[in-house]
Amino acid sequence: MSILGNAISVITQTHQGDLEINPSPLLAVLKDLHSQYKLLGEGAVAKYIPELAKVNPELFSICIVTVDGQVYKVGDYDQLFTIQSISKVFAYGLALEDHGLDYVLTRVGVEPTGDAFNAIVLDEQSKRPYNPMVNAGAIATTSLIKGSGPTERLNRMLDMFRRYIGHDVFVDISVFTSERSTGHRNRAMAHLMLNFGMIDRNIEESLDLYFQQCAVMVNCQDLAVMAATLANKGINPIIKEQAIDKRYIKDILSVMYTCGMYNFAGEWAYKIGIPAKSGICGGIIAVVPNKMGIGVFSPLLDVRGNSVRGVKVCEELSQRLGLHLFDCSGQEAKFG
Repeated sequence: MSILGNAISVITQTHQGDLEINPSPLLAVLKDLHSQYKLLGEGAVAKYIPELAKVNPELFSICIVTVDGQVYKVGDYDQLFTIQSISKVFAYGLALEDHGLDYVLTRVGVEPTGDAFNAIVLDEQSKRPYNPMVNAGAIATTSLIKGSGPTERLNRMLDMFRRYIGHDVFVDISVFTSERSTGHRNRAMAHLMLNFGMIDRNIEESLDLYFQQCAVMVNCQDLAVMAATLANKGINPIIKEQAIDKRYIKDILSVMYTCGMYNFAGEWAYKIGIPAKSGICGGIIAVVPNKMGIGVFSPLLDVRGNSVRGVKVCEELSQRLGLHLFDCSGQEAKFG
């Protein structure tokens, strides 16, 4: 049987005394990758948000959650960190549920861009942000989330994360405050979009909600569960709760595939070939539809803002497990 087929048929960690019995082949792959890349010291932690500069650069974890709820994890998988731009995926889903695809498309496009994630640029013709995965598009998306005021909107956002993750989450106030006090570039984007009618006049409330969503605390296993929920037609495979209407899954995954890795999205799609989203926290989520979700956390970033170890791990997993969506070489047989 194949690696992934074996992984789904065995118990991950069964022990008799100190002897591990029937270790999972998939867990063995994760341990191998963790050992292989643990000493990779390339990249640097994000520093433009002061609180993020304090993170330990040695932290590193990998987690896979299958659609039937099996969990495989190595490294610092319990370490909490702020979700940052990975939150954009899930806020986009909430906006779609609140307004429907047609309306959201009037405010935020779905075109990839070769610009950096924080570029102050809109589509010249439509005046919309290019897509919901760059900062301008994410701010516009967050501004669409319904609620009678800031408290209700935040509570709806936190409850949405709870459904995806399977437990309550909270906002790191120090990171939120740090982002709020230094987020002048994001304010410039918001005012530009206000000028063209892409967001309403309540800019500070929408920006606060955006900064709060980025400062939600998660760990690597949480990321994998969130990705697995998207892989599982919107049903959280751990708590079995529907996190999002399944009709919007294809919209979310399509934008992740084409835009989720910023100006590395094309190369990611070419080499790795699965929907993904990165964040300057050092996290990456990747979705293998109908199979599993992947979470990787390592805060050392490349020049594009993607986790160096995270990209390497996902590329190896794609090759070893035959995950590329367009792979016709026979690799798909590894799913058993």
